[in-house]
Amino acid sequence: MFEQTVSTENNNGFPKKIDGLKKKRRWSEFIIQMSLFLAGFFSIFTTLGIVYTLGKEALLFFKRPEVDLIEFLTGTQWQPHIAEFGILPLASATLLTTAIAMLIAIPLGLTVAIFLSEYATLKMRNTLKPILELLAGIPTIVYGYFALTFVTPILRDIFGKDVVNIYNTSSAGLVMGILILPLIASVSEDALTAVPRSLREAAYGLGATKNEVVFKVVLPAALSGISAAVILGISRAIGETMIVAVAAGAGPNLTLNPFKGAETMTGHIVRISSGDLSYDSIDYDSIFAIGLVLFLSTLILNIISQWIVRRFREVYE
Repeated sequence: MFEQTVSTENNNGFPKKIDGLKKKRRWSEFIIQMSLFLAGFFSIFTTLGIVYTLGKEALLFFKRPEVDLIEFLTGTQWQPHIAEFGILPLASATLLTTAIAMLIAIPLGLTVAIFLSEYATLKMRNTLKPILELLAGIPTIVYGYFALTFVTPILRDIFGKDVVNIYNTSSAGLVMGILILPLIASVSEDALTAVPRSLREAAYGLGATKNEVVFKVVLPAALSGISAAVILGISRAIGETMIVAVAAGAGPNLTLNPFKGAETMTGHIVRISSGDLSYDSIDYDSIFAIGLVLFLSTLILNIISQWIVRRFREVYE
């Protein structure tokens, strides 16, 4: 048997069967590497294509004689039919709905993450987490009509029908917070779970209670991940479309009253693009200008998120 094995060796001294396995492994590794490279290249190419399309069409908007960049950024009126293109009414409504959503999503999401990571049993965690993630799978148009037909009537009953408009930013923001809650909870739980067990055991060894370990050891150690989760939630809220398009309002309105109707940037894009627009009209070009502002806003938030993760990340040996 030993002589038969030796006789099957190739010129390199390896058995032919082992040499064939090595070649097969090299080909499989090459295919995997090329697949990963193509996936990454496709993602980058798609992003560059989006930037190019937004930039090209937005440039056509800003080149028009009736559009002024300073007025676009600081103007308080958005009325294309009289050539007034101030984005502040749309931006203020977007920030207002985002702020309301964060007031709901951050405390609830963080509380859920702490409970699932530190207090819940394994059986309870395996039961509650899929139910929580199910909220993220509900279509946003369903959330929009839920805000309009369920949340808004409740607000009108509580605060009065003369105070709360049928279309208002508060109901849209509240429901948007429910939508974003699973995102913040999931990312925050991953950050809490990533904290080494040794830190918890060391705190217990020093006589700390369960609550002291959670709030004075685990939470500070997971601060970078939690901060990234919050910023990702803000980016998600800024880019949300259907909830605000259905429940927030259909007219630009510069107001900080959450019970009044106002149109967000994404809601305005939906309303304008769903109408009959000619390709070369100023209304058509304005959609891309608003889209560029949204893209830059979320890009800045993502850059801040990455900076926070790098700046406050704890490295454990």
